[in-house]
Amino acid sequence: MKTGSDRPSRRKPVFMTMPTLASPTPLDLRGLKCPLPALRVRKALGTARPGDLLVVTCTDPMAAIDIPSLMREAGASIEHSAAEGELLVFHIRKAAA
Repeated sequence: MKTGSDRPSRRKPVFMTMPTLASPTPLDLRGLKCPLPALRVRKALGTARPGDLLVVTCTDPMAAIDIPSLMREAGASIEHSAAEGELLVFHIRKAAA
């Protein structure tokens, strides 16, 4: 007589899927002056999904102070930042929910 432990399992296999990340969203803020770059980034983060990446380019030197400060407030992270002449580039990841 077979017991319940002798029977083959009839459970369906479970497949785990990795969340799909959207392609980076470019945000061209060149030519805008303080406080507009920070305000536009805040607005873009409000509509972005958790985990989305924003690639922000701007020319206002104050953005080098304003955008990192905004990221601390918003709980987002700057994955990369660079200055290329007058151009500032930020790779910003919205925090997971």
